[in-house]
Amino acid sequence: MKLTKHKLGELVEVSRGASLSGQFYAEEGELIRLTLGNFNMNGGGFKENTSKTDLYFTGTVRDEFILNKGDIITPLTEQSVGLLGTTARIPESGKYIQSQDVALVRCKEGLLDPNFCYYLISSSIVRQQLSAAAQQTKIRHTSPDKIKDCTVWVPCLEDQKSIGRILTDIDEKIIVNRRINDNLEAMSKQLYDYWFVQFDFPNEEGKPYKSSGGAMVYNEKMKREIPQGWHCYELNKWLEIKSGFAFKSETYISKGKFKVVTIKNVQDHHLDTSSCDYVYEIPQGMKEWCSLSVNDRLISLTGNCGRLCIVTETDLLLNQRVGLLACNDEYIDYAYLLLSSEEYQTLSNNLAKGAAQANLSPVDLCKNIAVLPKLDVLEKFNRQIKPIVASYIQNEIQIAELTKQRDELLLLLMNGQATVNSD
Repeated sequence: MKLTKHKLGELVEVSRGASLSGQFYAEEGELIRLTLGNFNMNGGGFKENTSKTDLYFTGTVRDEFILNKGDIITPLTEQSVGLLGTTARIPESGKYIQSQDVALVRCKEGLLDPNFCYYLISSSIVRQQLSAAAQQTKIRHTSPDKIKDCTVWVPCLEDQKSIGRILTDIDEKIIVNRRINDNLEAMSKQLYDYWFVQFDFPNEEGKPYKSSGGAMVYNEKMKREIPQGWHCYELNKWLEIKSGFAFKSETYISKGKFKVVTIKNVQDHHLDTSSCDYVYEIPQGMKEWCSLSVNDRLISLTGNCGRLCIVTETDLLLNQRVGLLACNDEYIDYAYLLLSSEEYQTLSNNLAKGAAQANLSPVDLCKNIAVLPKLDVLEKFNRQIKPIVASYIQNEIQIAELTKQRDELLLLLMNGQATVNSD
């Protein structure tokens, strides 16, 4: 496969988005302004921004800034380390406005295949050049001209199409797995709500308990009715949140055997290890629980306090300010969903203290009271929830494998070490 050297500007047009006045930001509307939050740091791609509520824009916008399905965008500001060079495709026409922090990339017809272009810009070849040329401020920036100035090596158009198709197929499978896991998360939350908030778990006849007239008693601690025979306890009677090890940052390396999990890696119901630091070995004095296992449950104790996720890979070590949920196995899924509930998410935010950065005390959190179901109900719940969790974990493992395969192929295909055939 022959590669030809080009400047990106010979192959693509790159344009900056519109400057949008904040006075027209709104919580409802027809057009959504794109932000850096629309770029998925976990392997690239487009994601809906859930970190803001005023994403709609009600002012006047020129048609050129309203993007179409399949348009390729890339950030011009590095809000998080490694964001420059990330690419995303617009999922729907006529809905999203290109803002000034976002660049639109359009291929010159007959010179560059759009699928190939999507991966070319996110390859290490371009990322390294963008990083080196970025303005060295607290938040680094690039520009359309700097993107166009990057040097690339590309094959003929037919080979570009083959490479783009291979990598796109892998990404589409990753997207399918993520959608399945989104549905599994929704199923888990719905099941928890139905059984332990509405108290419509199946009675002995298989009918919804409360709706079918199941006996309810008023509980003084909870100030509400709960099923007869159930009790309320402080979380610390059956759950402990164990803090991680205080790693020294000078021991971190860029690559090694063990990844160190910190608060930045704990996303909403997802553990993102793509930006982890490494250490060579397990440090002396580290508690056994800080060496994580698949199916462990974590909670963030600093910053965005109360976020939870499931561990889906091995060789991970737990840093301080991230907590491990520790309880008997029959309670772990109930504990995870309880702390994920709207009630406990609000409680976690209210308990978090700190002037510069919020901190959540696991001791304070575990002083709070929760309803504990009868063991026979919990056993029935576990028979339904554990297969859902197992499927979620297996999908996450496959996503990690596919992502690794795609990234390795990307590097080999972009530098000519691997070639494609006509099939």
